Amino acid sequence: MRTLIKLIRLAFVCMVLVAIGGAVFLGLTIWHFGRDLPDYQQLARYEPPITTRVQAGDGRLLAEFATERRVFVPIGAIPNLVIHAFMAAEDKNFYSHHGVDPVSILRAAVTDLGRWHSNRRPVGASTITQQVAKNMLLSSEVSISRKVKEILLAMRIDDSLSKDRILELYLNEIYLGSGAYGIAAAAQTYFNKSLDELSLPEAAFIAGLPKSPNNYNPVRFPQAAKMRRDIVLDQMAEAGFASAADVAKAKADPITLRKREDTEIVNAPYFAEEVRRELLARYGDKALYQGGLSVRTSLDPKLQAYADKALRDGLIAYDRGHGGWRGAVGHIDPGPNWAKRLDAAASPAGAAAVGWQLAMILRDEGDGATIGLKGGETGRIPFAQMRWARPLREDGNLGPFPRNAVDVAKPGDLVLVDPLPDDAKTGGKPSNGPALYNLCQIPEVSGAFVAIDPHTGRVLAMSGGFSFEMSQFNRATQAKRQPGSAIKPFVYLTALENGFTPSTLVEDAPISISQGPGLPPWTPVNYEHNFMGSIPLRVALEHSRNAATARVAAILGMDPIGQTLETFGIMDHMPRMYSMSLGAGETTPLKLTAAYAMIDAGGKKLTPTLIDRVQDRDGKTIFRADQRQCDGCGNVAWNHQSVPTLPDTREQIVDPVADYQITEMMEGVVQRGTGAAVKAVGKPIAGKTGTTSDWQDAWFLGFSPDLAAGVFVGYDDPVSLGDGEQAAVVAAPIFRDFMKVALKDVPAKEFPTPPGVRMYRVSPSTGLPATGGDGILEGYKPGTEPGKDRDKGLHVPGDEVASGPADTALGADALPTRAVPASGTGGLY
Repeated sequence: MRTLIKLIRLAFVCMVLVAIGGAVFLGLTIWHFGRDLPDYQQLARYEPPITTRVQAGDGRLLAEFATERRVFVPIGAIPNLVIHAFMAAEDKNFYSHHGVDPVSILRAAVTDLGRWHSNRRPVGASTITQQVAKNMLLSSEVSISRKVKEILLAMRIDDSLSKDRILELYLNEIYLGSGAYGIAAAAQTYFNKSLDELSLPEAAFIAGLPKSPNNYNPVRFPQAAKMRRDIVLDQMAEAGFASAADVAKAKADPITLRKREDTEIVNAPYFAEEVRRELLARYGDKALYQGGLSVRTSLDPKLQAYADKALRDGLIAYDRGHGGWRGAVGHIDPGPNWAKRLDAAASPAGAAAVGWQLAMILRDEGDGATIGLKGGETGRIPFAQMRWARPLREDGNLGPFPRNAVDVAKPGDLVLVDPLPDDAKTGGKPSNGPALYNLCQIPEVSGAFVAIDPHTGRVLAMSGGFSFEMSQFNRATQAKRQPGSAIKPFVYLTALENGFTPSTLVEDAPISISQGPGLPPWTPVNYEHNFMGSIPLRVALEHSRNAATARVAAILGMDPIGQTLETFGIMDHMPRMYSMSLGAGETTPLKLTAAYAMIDAGGKKLTPTLIDRVQDRDGKTIFRADQRQCDGCGNVAWNHQSVPTLPDTREQIVDPVADYQITEMMEGVVQRGTGAAVKAVGKPIAGKTGTTSDWQDAWFLGFSPDLAAGVFVGYDDPVSLGDGEQAAVVAAPIFRDFMKVALKDVPAKEFPTPPGVRMYRVSPSTGLPATGGDGILEGYKPGTEPGKDRDKGLHVPGDEVASGPADTALGADALPTRAVPASGTGGLY
């Protein structure tokens, strides 16, 4: 008996010593691993990086910018269905344990002992809190050290944060595959749904992803994905989160993925990239890619689609007529199994943007060619759709038109094609024959298109080239090119502000301007190489007469013209050189279009803007483009009161009457002058062509009373578009095609007449009062009626005459002494 008592005492002492030793060991372990634990308190104020979303003007998604694609959802907005699915899959005792679940740890330990010699990864028993600690504060290293730290952190986090906050962090932070971080991004990525739209099987599928997102990818591993989803469904039933009947029904459903509809995403990559640059410059890298900004832009998706199509069609039309056929884009063996080889071939960059397909010539025929398409389908290219493909010779000139399909492409050649519309003149898809296709070629020439609201400066559409995929260089904002004659309206606007009228006569005659000692005189010539003599200012603009414009610049001097161009934002600092009056300087399509929009706005200052409003992640507005105050615009109940009137705070930068006069003169450019191609729009349009020396740049800029737009066409490395390739035939048709569809359902509207204008009916060709019912209505300032002081553009006061041998070509007119020498080659049309 004594021996038994001694043994009991000994056992008790040993147990006490073991307990003390265990406590000391545990204390030392906690001390050792707890010394350098990360600061878990930061989780209380942690804001996960979330996606910046950029929307078009109609609210549709334009772009997303993020290092991790995530949409943060507060715990109160997360449906119970989703919460229960994740708890069943990851931690069903989440709300009852204290950060660590001992039962789960013991179960995992027993399982790991049974797999000791299998070299398999240990079974996890991490709670949701432990996963938060690992994912947000530790690494993914598989080690005892990391596991101990994870447990210590989980217990401390559980003591510091509420269960809801921990779950909120977990559900928004977890990576769920396919680039989706957090449950909201996963719901959008896999099912194109918001969280409250998810069904039971969809929620179970997403909840099963944290274990291994890549291995349960439903596209690559559909069977494994369904098996994992069904396991989660069983766990939900076991935990009481779903009924057996609902689970059985959910298991019968396949995993059906849904991508975002094309109609839900606006395609405007050049516009979106310009917005990205502006946000980056304004808020920095972290705010853009992690700050979850909400950005509303000025983009009008319909106008953007019209702009893209008009520009691409115009570039393709020019390329077909002048670029020549540059040959097939590749070649493969046309023998057996050609379909597999074609499927493996990559399409050229830029083809996908316009919906073109890669095809292979199977055989040439007398009336066209039979082609093979990806997927093994076949079709035909009628020879009428290949007729344009004149070969481009080594000397840069075009060869003869092809006589048959063999002259264009041979079997095995890879070409780009586009389905012919059913109503094509050459025939659409026959009811009993192969589909018909058009032979296509990506143009080498490029260009830009910009559309602006003239009342606000909001950029409604922007296309910076043929394809963003092919070139990210935005020619609308980054290409600095000479505007040529597109600058003339601002020269004439300066004249109208300095005593000229639309009827003022100006001499269209040879003119030579000294450029200084040792330099040859600058002698601009007209495109037609002839002269019209004394003509009204209106006619000089309508027919884009270089000599007459140079004479106006000589009379005015370049300083007031330079001030006008700078005030309109065309150039920041214009060199005071006479060649600038014919567009020898450089500007961008966006700047020049904005300047035309200011004319359209009645001569009021506009700043082109792409971003209407920016909100931070909490919904607070941190930027608004429109800074006008409106006391009756916000938080006002509708009781049939009058619509609030916003104040017009725009600066008046030119005389409204002069602005109206130049607008009417530019209407004449469309009705009777170089912009006649635009007349087909059939509604009041004012505009101006612009072609530069050697035909390197082609422009058309113009506007209706409520829409301004500009077109630029040219090669990135400036070379000639071809002899005689004027803007009237290269750029104006693009503008016309855009305006036709943009204004299709818009009622015709005349340009508004400002106060102080006196209207007279005059002959547009002479500027004199019209007889009978002929003529046009022309606006004049009081005291400048037609026929009065018409010779201002012909004579310069004698005390301003400068002599010199270079002035002899001026005839009776001479240069004013205030003139600054010109430079440049001139000859801009």
